Amino acid sequence: MKKATIPKEKRSLSQSNSNTSRNAQNTRLAKRMEHGSIDTFTIMRELNICRPGARICDLRNSGYKIITNRITMTDEWGRIHRGVAVYTLTAEPDAKVAA
Repeated sequence: MKKATIPKEKRSLSQSNSNTSRNAQNTRLAKRMEHGSIDTFTIMRELNICRPGARICDLRNSGYKIITNRITMTDEWGRIHRGVAVYTLTAEPDAKVAA
């Protein structure tokens, strides 16, 4: 059986994702969400977060405004998944929301 390897361009990211504490995961996720929407599979794979929904809940409880959309995705093995969450950051804590 062939062992999965991390692409070279993502290795530095994976090394910085070794801290699995709740605070470290929340920090990684909040920082990544500043750059655009992100789906559950990407959060798990790229940020080393096993329970994305729990971390989103933490961020919301900290004052982040995050919307959730559900989509259908095909994973890297060709399997179809319906209802995959895609999270979009709309405002950070204490940030004014545009009217």
